[in-house]
Amino acid sequence: MTVFVTDGVNFRGACADEAEQLGALALRSKAHWGYSQEQLDAFAVELSFAPEELGPRRVTVAQAGGEILGFYNLDGAPPEGELGNLWLEPARIGAGLGRMLWQHAAGTAREHGFQSLVVTADPNAAGFYRAMGAEPAGSTPSGSIPGRMLPVFRIRLS
Repeated sequence: MTVFVTDGVNFRGACADEAEQLGALALRSKAHWGYSQEQLDAFAVELSFAPEELGPRRVTVAQAGGEILGFYNLDGAPPEGELGNLWLEPARIGAGLGRMLWQHAAGTAREHGFQSLVVTADPNAAGFYRAMGAEPAGSTPSGSIPGRMLPVFRIRLS
């Protein structure tokens, strides 16, 4: 397993036994935006991971001091992939870790031959993706809540 260290944060591939922990982290991160428990329950299915999918989905965790602080995953095959998830522990939102995860994801995507990434974002994260250089690319229906539309962004990596 390759481990990259940036500013005391280690980036490494997720382990199969971390699947449940990552799903819980994603829900805590989603809850940061004030969603109701009913909405969080609806999101839980989409934000859960099977242990065997972590490797193929290129799930990468950021950790420090043995604690997982956030994670992302890259789906698809070059030339265009998808940033399927990017979640942080709520206490880390707004502290620069999201930017570090984004930069690591973009670098990893380039190394794998991706020329662009598509991101289906939580509406509350739209400003973050715009700040990272992603451009609006439409919207798509939520897989969790009927009638809810999610913004889609595209980032060119070349």
